[in-house]
Parts: sequence; structure tokens; C-alpha cells
Amino acid sequence: MVAQFLGLKLRLLGNAFRRSTWHVVGLVAGLLYGAVITVIVVSSLFAARTLPDLGAVHTVLVVLGSIVVAGFVLLPLLFGIDDTLDPRKFALFGIPSRRLAAGLLLAGLLGVPALVLALCSAATVVTWSSNPGASLLAVLCTVIVVLTCVLASRVVASIASTLLDTRRSREAGSVAGVVVVVLLAPVLLLLLTVDWGRDGLGVLGGFAGWLQWTPLGAVWSAPGAAATGDVGGALVQLLIALVTLALLWFAWQALVDRVVVTPTREARARDYRGLGWFSRLRGGPTAAIAARSMTYWGRDPRYWVSMIMIPVIPVFVIVALTLAGIPAHYVCLVPLPLVCLFLGWSIHNDLAYDSTAVWLHLVSGTRGIADRAGRMFPPVVIGIPVIAIGSVVTAATFGDWAVLPAVAALSGAVLVIGLGLSSISSALVPYPATKPGDSAFTQPQTSGGSAALIQTFSFFATVIISSPVLVFLILGLTVSPFWLGIAPIAAVLLGFGTLFLGLWVGGRVFDRRGPELMAFANRND
Repeated sequence: MVAQFLGLKLRLLGNAFRRSTWHVVGLVAGLLYGAVITVIVVSSLFAARTLPDLGAVHTVLVVLGSIVVAGFVLLPLLFGIDDTLDPRKFALFGIPSRRLAAGLLLAGLLGVPALVLALCSAATVVTWSSNPGASLLAVLCTVIVVLTCVLASRVVASIASTLLDTRRSREAGSVAGVVVVVLLAPVLLLLLTVDWGRDGLGVLGGFAGWLQWTPLGAVWSAPGAAATGDVGGALVQLLIALVTLALLWFAWQALVDRVVVTPTREARARDYRGLGWFSRLRGGPTAAIAARSMTYWGRDPRYWVSMIMIPVIPVFVIVALTLAGIPAHYVCLVPLPLVCLFLGWSIHNDLAYDSTAVWLHLVSGTRGIADRAGRMFPPVVIGIPVIAIGSVVTAATFGDWAVLPAVAALSGAVLVIGLGLSSISSALVPYPATKPGDSAFTQPQTSGGSAALIQTFSFFATVIISSPVLVFLILGLTVSPFWLGIAPIAAVLLGFGTLFLGLWVGGRVFDRRGPELMAFANRND
């Protein structure tokens, strides 16, 4: 039975080279990349044997090894994997669960990640070969770490395939994964500020101090602890590693036993009653399009992803400005205008999101200005409370209520200027977007440099037009409070001037380019 599983996995790996030419090229490039990484890591571990500071080698190995184990755990959960040997596929063969679990585990060892891990972890035997006891412990830990990582990835992949087997759940998981990765970025930025030549080893030592007692780092720490004379600690860490492996094995058996008799979940159709926003927004074409846009923003995952990312982006900027030495007193003024900037910019390609459904607007004779105004309704509904609450919070954090009108004016100006410019760009130069019903993380079928150019131009045009309001706010903080009173006046003139101009121009463009817009929608369907 084991031979059959291993043979099946080898055939699957061999078949990967029988696909399209570009797929094979990408696969070969990935293999070469893995080979280069393996050579570098193995060479470094061999060279580490000659270093006199065993404690430093131990610290680095614990931290890097913990990251590797965490990668095997998190990547399948956050981004999913193509599990060609899903236990469900063997449900009809009547294989006992224990035997099936063992066979799939051994088959999982035949893969590039497992092979790279095995070679790199085996090189630690050479690293600790100056101490016979540590080298023997390194041999045992090599086997444990490979089995632990493969089992962890199998367990997590099985859980992910069970919980994320519907499109909505997969998209929610992907959104959560992206948010987690984004939130980890400030930590990486903080690490960049460390003087690694002077304090790097101390920082790593702090991490290694607690990682070595966790399932992530215990298996990497045991040989090093034995080499540095901490035999008792090495035995405890070995016990932690063995217990972790045993728990993963029992969890894997239980999952295999469950999934082979559990059918795949099916997405349940939600029962919507009433007309929703169409009953709340009654009137002419503008109200109908506004209701349609609000429905999209509430149900379409493509909009969810954008809305989730908007409040996360300022985290990068805040951390970067803080690391640059700008006082927190002034940094607190940045998040609200930045959120409004991305909120106003979010509909710069809104028409492309409709795909072929835009024909409803064209054949019904809807005026372009009604289409443009209706699409603004969702960001306006979101933006008004954001500005109202955010301005108060910003002024309170800043510690001077005199900045409240200027901050609110700048945020509102950025929002409405972005909406006005987006009304023009979405009708004048739409570019391919993810089609309705597809995953929010899929790429459009056609793309080019024009998409990046349009996004960049519409984004920075908003910044440039609203810059006078920002200048008046800065002058009010640095020169005279008089300018804080000028900022709202400039915001009203620039903001509403751009908004009304954008509505008028965008409406005219929509009316004139109706056939081209329909051709664009059909071309990218």
C-alpha cells in the first residue's frame, strides 16, 4: 500500500512536466530557486561548525527554524494549497483510516518543500558534530522536524479544505490572510531599525529565549542546548518536540477518519426578503443606481477586499513616519485624510466592475450624470460618519480643538475631489477588472501598462488638487492659526468645484461613449 502511494505521488510529480511550456518553465525556475536556497543554507550550516560562539549559532538556528515551521503551518491556512492527495479522493477504496493516514503522510514527504527541509535540517548534524551527543540528537531532531512540518501542513490543509470549501469562505480566508500579512509589515519595519551589527544578536536572543520552549523552536533548539552544556534543557525540548509530533499524528488520523465519511459542504443560498436598498431609495434613475451600488458594496467580495484594506493602509504610513522621527503629535493627523483619499479613489474603475450589466444603463436611456451621481452614494454614506467621528478623534489626539475644522475640511475635500475625478476616469478610461462572481483575488483576463498608468494618474491628481488645503493646514500649525480658517474655505471651493465638474464631464463622457463602453464590457466578459 505504501509503495502504491509513493508511486502515485511520483507519477503526479512527473505529470507536472507534461503541461504547457510556460508551466514547465515556471516549474524549472522554482526548482532552481529551491536548489540555490538549499545550497546556500547547507553551506552556511557547514560553515557554522567552525564558529567559536556556539550560543550565537544556537540562537540563529532557533529563530530561523521557528520561522520555517510557522511557514509550513500558516501558508496552507492563509492561502490554501492544491492538495492532489486529498483524503476524500480515497473514500471509495475502503482503505483503513490509519493505513490511509500513514500512506498520505509518506507521500507528502515526496515534494520539493519537504526535500529542501530535509537537506537543510540534516546539515545541522554537521553544525553540531563537534559534540557527539549533540550530533546524535541532531539526527533524531532532523527526522522529527521533517515529520512535524509535513504533518502540520497536511493537518492545516485538511482543515482549510474542510472549512474553506465554499467560494465565500475561501475569499474570507484569503482576506484574513492578506490582513494578517499586512499587519505583520510594521513589525518588519521595526526590525529594519535595529542596528544588527551591534544589537542584532541580542534581539535574536530575546526571540530565541521563548521560541525554544514552544513547538516552533524546541526541535531546533535541543541539539544546540546539548552542545552548549544544557543537557536537561535539551531533553525537555526534545520531549516538547516529540509530544508535538504525537499530537499532530493523532490529529491527522482523526481528520482522515472524519473527512473520508463527510461530504463536501455546499454554499447555502441566502434568502433575501424585500427590495432592500431599492425600497429605501425611491425616486428616479439616480436613486435606482445608488440602490444598486449599495447592494453591490454590501454583497460583492470585490468591494469587501477594498474596504478592508483601506483602514489597514494607514498603519504602514504611521509606522514609517514614526520611524522617520516625525513626532506622534503630528503623525495622528495623517490617518483620516489618507483613509478618505483611498475611499474617494475606490470608484475610479467602478464601471468595469459591472461587466456586461452596464447595458442596463445604456438601453434604458439613463443619463450619464445620473449614473455618475448614483455610483458616488456608497462612498459618501461611508465617508460622512468616518469624517465626522475621525475628525473629533484626530483633534482630541492632537490636543488642540482648533484643528478640527481644518482636518474635517481636508478629509472632506480629499474625498469629494477623489469622487469627482473618479467619475471622469471610470467612464473615460476603464480598464479590465475582476468579473462579477469571480474570486476577488483573481487577475483579470487582460491587463497592461495602461491600468497602472490610470490608477497612478487618478490617485496623484487627487493629491495635487487637494494640496492647497493641506498647505493651509500646515501653515496654520506652523505659522499662524489664521490659515486654519482659510483651509475650510479652500476645501469647499476646490472640493465641490471638482465634484460638480467631475459629475458634468463624467456624465457627458458616459453619454458620448456608450457604444465604446458596451464594447469594452463585452470584450472583457
